[in-house]
Amino acid sequence: MGVFGEIFNYLVQTVLGLFQFAVLLRLMLQLTRADFYNPVSQFVVRITSPVLLPLRKLIPAIGRVDTASVVLALGVQMLSIMVSLAIMGYRPTNLVALLLWSLIGVASLVVNLFFFAILGLIIFSWIAPNSYHPALALLHQLTEPVMGPFRRLLPAIGGLDLSPILVFVVINILEKLLTAMAIQVGMPAGIVPGL
Repeated sequence: MGVFGEIFNYLVQTVLGLFQFAVLLRLMLQLTRADFYNPVSQFVVRITSPVLLPLRKLIPAIGRVDTASVVLALGVQMLSIMVSLAIMGYRPTNLVALLLWSLIGVASLVVNLFFFAILGLIIFSWIAPNSYHPALALLHQLTEPVMGPFRRLLPAIGGLDLSPILVFVVINILEKLLTAMAIQVGMPAGIVPGL
């Protein structure tokens, strides 16, 4: 693949990855029952609704899980993988392998979403400890279902919350498992960022 192929692949991966991130963020915000009147939530809803609302008419929700969001995230990941494979010169693969690769890619993005959300909270707790920015409130709502159990396992020591360390250890283990799964199912390197 030449330099222009790499640039095109990078641009496609970036655009599709950002949209997929927005779809998964919307799903996570729904699952955590975050404040949808938050300006950041409203932005995420606005950019995902044109594709997601028509899809919801075809794919109903299962309980609290918005299955249309899951299908859309998998579809965007699959499209991204197919474009990358075409640019890299690989032959089209079978549908089962493509679905497995997409599932691994989506799982990797969810793990990264929580990693960066928690990292953002840590950084802002140092530089702006009493900030009431809407994005910070949303990050708290998004990460609390994950952080809560770890806080109960490792309570604050002298006012210092060490539970993010445990969460980062678990995230690192999950990333290693996803990488091993990607290798096991024959996913070519570089078609999913981070794997």
